[in-house]
Amino acid sequence: MRIYRLLLAATAATALLAGCVQGEDTPASSSAGAATTLRLDYAYYNPLSLVLREQKWLETEFAAKNVTVNWQLSAGSNKANEALRADAVDIGSTAGAAALVARANGSPIKTISVFSQPEWAAIVVPKTSAITNVAGLKGKKVAATKGTDPYFFLLQALDEAGLKPSDVVVTNLQHADGKAALERGDVDAWAGLDPLMATSELEAGSKLIYRNVGFNSYGVLNAREAFLTEHPELAQSVVNAYEKARQWIKDNPDQAVALYAREAKISEQVAKTVLTTRTRLDIDPVPGAAQRAVFEKILPVLVADANVKTEESAKTAIDTLFEPKYATARSVS
Repeated sequence: MRIYRLLLAATAATALLAGCVQGEDTPASSSAGAATTLRLDYAYYNPLSLVLREQKWLETEFAAKNVTVNWQLSAGSNKANEALRADAVDIGSTAGAAALVARANGSPIKTISVFSQPEWAAIVVPKTSAITNVAGLKGKKVAATKGTDPYFFLLQALDEAGLKPSDVVVTNLQHADGKAALERGDVDAWAGLDPLMATSELEAGSKLIYRNVGFNSYGVLNAREAFLTEHPELAQSVVNAYEKARQWIKDNPDQAVALYAREAKISEQVAKTVLTTRTRLDIDPVPGAAQRAVFEKILPVLVADANVKTEESAKTAIDTLFEPKYATARSVS
């Protein structure tokens, strides 16, 4: 009888231990419902991001899914790429050429959607400048933000004019600082970016001496590859929300201008110029042939200026950068 009681006690202890182990495993088995933070950037060169952030569609969609949306301001494509590389954001907005350079130099990102075809970069000189064309920049100081479309625009413009990057003195300044340097007279020209560029035109009388929409490399959304592997459904939701923002701007042009002016802290006149005459939103958001054509055209100057490690790495980046399935499957709810 004593042996029987001992066996019963051992059985009970085993069951209790099993129950404890099962209880410890339960939270792990439900890890799919763990809190997640979706980290996005917004930028004044990306009007759709401003609409999305203000309307809070993603926050509403994810309210019951334990997903928090966190927004981080990108002051330029270079800053967005830095945030992606540092795992500080999951999806960031850049110029297409900036995404290409980042991937060619080892950043594990994919372009998942195209948000605009902008004419956001041009060569700008002060109101009183005697410089009237790109050839006149030889030997001059030009402000530009390396790693961004305005800088790549400058490289292409110089090449077209028969000049090399070494024929000018490039002062590497973030976009806002480049505008300030131009208006103070610290530099002779600026590879400008909207909406700062349009503001300088209106308020300081600055002049655009060279424009070429073909040298602007589209506005694109880039995601970390690890994020796409871990959370493809969140990436799809972001792409869908961007399409909703595109439609909202089309349906509410006056409200869109007012929102852009308020968020970017610019006048409505500047906002209207940028949004209605220098930003084409009615485009195919699926990354592909149109962007590839721009990349292949800019590739030689990127290699010549050592923006990419090798020509081979840049060609590989062109072949591997795009992930079109999210924009192909887009929907507007």
